[in-house]
Amino acid sequence: MKRTASETRKYRTDMNDKILNSGFRDFNKFFALDNKAYIKGALPAKTKELMGLVASMVLRCNECIFYHIDRSIQEGASKEELYESFNVALIVGGSIVIPHLRYAFEVTENILSELKNS
Repeated sequence: MKRTASETRKYRTDMNDKILNSGFRDFNKFFALDNKAYIKGALPAKTKELMGLVASMVLRCNECIFYHIDRSIQEGASKEELYESFNVALIVGGSIVIPHLRYAFEVTENILSELKNS
């Protein structure tokens, strides 16, 4: 992992602020739609974040993987729930997901370690 979890969160927040304050309103519309998809509805937010994690792993987006692991943990996901989600992604996506599975393990270890040390 090139940045710590805290540095990655800060980068994401800073860049999102730049994008959302760019004056191009279509960005704001998409971000609002994306945010709304993950709030509690018929499904709990944790479940939706884990679904987002699986999709991100299958689509092979490391920044998205970080985000959904981080949010899943914030929503109360256990390491076992994350591992089961990683496995679903591996089954759905096949062996091409393995490098992203490695990344997901690294991110999970780093975030949980950061939480333990705070």
